[in-house]
Amino acid sequence: MLTRRAFAASFLSAAAASAQRGRPVRLGGPIFLKSDDPVELAREHRRLAYSAAYCPDAKVTDSARVKAIEKAFAAEDVVIAEVGAWVNMLDPDADKRRQNLDYVSQRLALAELVGARNCVDIAGSYNPDYWYGAHPKNLSKEFLEATVENCRKVIDSVKPTRALFTIEMMPWSLPNGPDSYLQLIKAVDRKAFAVHMDVCNAVNSPERFYNNGALIDELFRKLGRWIASCHAKDLQWIPEYNVHFLEVVPGRGVMDYKTYLRNLAALPKDAPLMLEHLKTPAEYDEGRTYIRRIAAESGVTLA
Repeated sequence: MLTRRAFAASFLSAAAASAQRGRPVRLGGPIFLKSDDPVELAREHRRLAYSAAYCPDAKVTDSARVKAIEKAFAAEDVVIAEVGAWVNMLDPDADKRRQNLDYVSQRLALAELVGARNCVDIAGSYNPDYWYGAHPKNLSKEFLEATVENCRKVIDSVKPTRALFTIEMMPWSLPNGPDSYLQLIKAVDRKAFAVHMDVCNAVNSPERFYNNGALIDELFRKLGRWIASCHAKDLQWIPEYNVHFLEVVPGRGVMDYKTYLRNLAALPKDAPLMLEHLKTPAEYDEGRTYIRRIAAESGVTLA
């Protein structure tokens, strides 16, 4: 039998190990089941060992489907991590820009109704040809001020109480790192505004590529309290005469997933980690398997 002292030591050791692991991290990604049934979709996520999901196709006006999605995914303990907007809120065409802002507001309203953690978009671009393309004004004060105005408009039009509105960083437009994102948070000045973390999108130089572990630490140290959800992918450097980083399956690149997962587990509230931009179910299987292995090696529990 254990003595009282041995039992206490064992308990404290287990508690310390639990504290080191932090909270469980929810992993999710796209699924390829051909079904519109929310119950079947939620169960497919669990079959794939996902505890987080992208919001299934739904319209904010279809209240019955929205409620069915929320109920089915809650029954499987699968969190709806995000509702994507993915339109250009800074489109150079005024009519398109207005339509896009209306669409983003509808998507935030859907996130609120379905119980998603956040609605996410990028800030946009002044590029007239590609909605996410590079443009010299994308790093300007004008760009930042217009983004602040857009974020306030979207949030104030919906007034969400549980879903958050987030902007994803991009390598060639603001916010493009921890400090510019902090500046944006302070300028927007809304409780419903938060951070969508994609550590790969913050890698826009050789220095950040080679030192991405330190970059990840800095991102979480400065932005952690606002992070609502995250993306998972990896980066390779393609040999050329100029800098060319290529998105690849997690594990095929250099991103420091041990540091990424440890920071996620240490957040004050859980922020789902969502696989994205891969090409086939097999690639998603590969990425999921890699992240689960690195989590186990790092002492991080996946929900």
